[in-house]
Amino acid sequence: MPLNENQTNADQTENKPANIRAIIQDWSLSATVAGFIAVLIGFASAMAIVLQAGQAAGASPERLESWIWALGIGMGIGCIVLSIWYKRPIIIVWSTPGAALLATSLMGASIEQATGIFIFVAILSILVGVTGAFQKLTSYIPLPIASALLAGVLFQFGLQIFTSFQINPVLVAIMLGVYLFTKQILPRYAIVCVLLVGMLVTIFQGQLATENLSFGLTTPIWTTPEFDLNLLIGIGIPLFIVTMTSQNLPGIAVLKTSGYEKQSISPILTTVGGINLVLAPFGGFTFNLAAITAAICTSEEAHPDKDKRYIAGIASGIFNIIAGLLGAAVVALFASFPVAFISALAGIALLGTIANSLHGAFVEPSYREAALVTFLVSASGVSFFDVAATFWGVVFGLIVLFFQRLKRRN
Repeated sequence: MPLNENQTNADQTENKPANIRAIIQDWSLSATVAGFIAVLIGFASAMAIVLQAGQAAGASPERLESWIWALGIGMGIGCIVLSIWYKRPIIIVWSTPGAALLATSLMGASIEQATGIFIFVAILSILVGVTGAFQKLTSYIPLPIASALLAGVLFQFGLQIFTSFQINPVLVAIMLGVYLFTKQILPRYAIVCVLLVGMLVTIFQGQLATENLSFGLTTPIWTTPEFDLNLLIGIGIPLFIVTMTSQNLPGIAVLKTSGYEKQSISPILTTVGGINLVLAPFGGFTFNLAAITAAICTSEEAHPDKDKRYIAGIASGIFNIIAGLLGAAVVALFASFPVAFISALAGIALLGTIANSLHGAFVEPSYREAALVTFLVSASGVSFFDVAATFWGVVFGLIVLFFQRLKRRN
């Protein structure tokens, strides 16, 4: 059962945990593939950044494998437990912006001090979840603003479909063509077909580099933490802020725009913080709600019925655990896919979500200008005071909305 009981009675009634019989009945190929694609894109697109973060802290190759183990196990447990409990696709991932921050900030710090930072951030996440502070803040964000935020976050991924033409026009053209064709005749399995055909074309072109694959279970390594106050303040607090603003904030927007408006966020943050606390000594630096990969699992492509998309969350959790257990082999496997394949697959899988987000952002005239500002700022990628564009997109959008309402009152 997720930690923290800050839920309304209505939410508790609506979110009954799924039982084994329901899971078996609701299981579907499309949801399973959605979960696999989410893990594939997550590992293939950001694993290099995680490895750089570990190397910045002086982690040995064995400890880097332990990091992969901790991240895979943590994400897997989080996805499976939360998706079953809420019967919704709750996707938990590591913080990619957080990993980027660590890669540039941990130089000179020891692996023990880095572990102390991870524990510190986990405790902050638990406190935010227990107090309900983050949920109270996000409850003031209107749905059009949340939709615009999500559209801005995903915008670059849509563009990647077409920028990937420069890298491999044949592969991307075939994948896009398969999507457009199967979307008309087999909409539920369009992404499944894109994945399979894309992999076949990649193999046919000889671009799947699997020569360095070797399978073996990863051994987790415990690191006793050290707490340096300067590092906790200088790295820990920015890591916490980056995770909240660039990951959890758009993650909530994904749930809202996918029809899960009543989802209680505080218990999720508390539970994820608890997982983070347990796995931090093994290399689990942060865990949080997913945004980009969650949008794949909460879309209609995962399942037409939103009450059965939680299977994608369970499937994502299973694939994450497999990835964690196999460690180094999984890193090599995901690295073997060409960039054009990953970029095109991500963009195509998110097309429906981008379209729905744009519609939700601009359908109401009274919110249109505020939503537009939110979208533009979020898509720009700008940051002020090392705080991500997603946060500032919401801030500027709400400022526009405030002045519009002020004018109406006058």
